[in-house]
Amino acid sequence: MEAPRPFLGLHRPLIGVVHLAALPGAPRHRGGLEGVIARAVADAGSLAAVGVDALLVENYGDAPFWKDRVPPETVAALTAAALAVRAAAPHVPLGINCLRNDALAALGIAAATGAAFVRVNVLTGAMLTDQGVIEGRAAEVARLRAALCPRVSIAADVLVKHAVPLAPTDVARAAADLAGRGGADAVIVTGAHTAGAVDEGRVRAVRAAAGPRPVLLGSGVRAENVAELLAVADGAVVGSALKRAGRAENRVDRRRAAAFVAAYRRARGTS
Repeated sequence: MEAPRPFLGLHRPLIGVVHLAALPGAPRHRGGLEGVIARAVADAGSLAAVGVDALLVENYGDAPFWKDRVPPETVAALTAAALAVRAAAPHVPLGINCLRNDALAALGIAAATGAAFVRVNVLTGAMLTDQGVIEGRAAEVARLRAALCPRVSIAADVLVKHAVPLAPTDVARAAADLAGRGGADAVIVTGAHTAGAVDEGRVRAVRAAAGPRPVLLGSGVRAENVAELLAVADGAVVGSALKRAGRAENRVDRRRAAAFVAAYRRARGTS
């Protein structure tokens, strides 16, 4: 099997998530966009300071989410937040995730902000989610990227968390289609829910099916299990484990994040 290519040119990258508070227009929004951005900049600064390799900004606080196209106010606010995060950590590669599955908006925001990658929850296939049925739109995503921002990488989830496939399938087949036919540059493996544990056997199956595409861990990675999981994966997207009390909705805990980064670096042999 061909060795996986580095994602973003990085060896086993650690991608820290900046979970935005609810944006204007979302039901839980409070206090104006300025407060949302201030919190995002502080969290991004903490993550950059402890040494994450990249940052992923996502509109986590906007639940309940639109299943595909988000409204204009969300695109505008997410763009403003991403620009502020990029200014706060200009040397750290930036990613965009427009929840629940607006990959086209994410690409537009990436082009406008100079982001290096986007995350797409459902790029291929169809998933039954709490937002209803979400269908992958790989053809549209690939064509917009080619026209708008061809250097932006796509990291896509295989059988994403908080969802089940609409038709029976196995994770290896889904990963092969995602990597070989869907145009994903990296494949993300998650547990069943946010912060949910990732099964090592599931990671191995995806790794075998994804060919040269890097396989990233997308949930459930903690300082206690990072060595075990990183032995079978090519990087990780980490949010909850870097927060106070390990909860995604909380602020970044710099001491906790620093301990995690140290454990991560030991696991990948770069401490």
